[in-house]
Amino acid sequence: MARLEHVNLTVRDPDGFAALLGRLFGWEVRWAGIVLGGAGRSVHVGEPGTGGYLALYRPAEGAADGPSSYVTAGGLNHLGVVVDDLDAAEARVSAEGFKPQNHADYEPGRRFYFDGPDGVEIEVVAYD
Repeated sequence: MARLEHVNLTVRDPDGFAALLGRLFGWEVRWAGIVLGGAGRSVHVGEPGTGGYLALYRPAEGAADGPSSYVTAGGLNHLGVVVDDLDAAEARVSAEGFKPQNHADYEPGRRFYFDGPDGVEIEVVAYD
């Protein structure tokens, strides 16, 4: 058996991104610090009590803009987060100044998307 441990995402402000995910989804920082050899900073954030997490990484020289991840092989399309109360999650997203969009209700759940920090698209879904 194998399970996903983490996904590593390059961002400009790993601490700020992790704090946002904490406010929106109740996630906690599991580790934060300088990565091996001083190559940058990483913050590991995830749902309490689970093994998987999101590693938010900033290279020592800073993160640069690149082409659209939707058309780049190996690029990140979006993060998907499951919540129990979609309406409450949408209210928190809006309160943080982000614009929920692309609302949909189809099998297997109801969802919306928003563009988070660094243009990272986040899908929020509830399975009723």
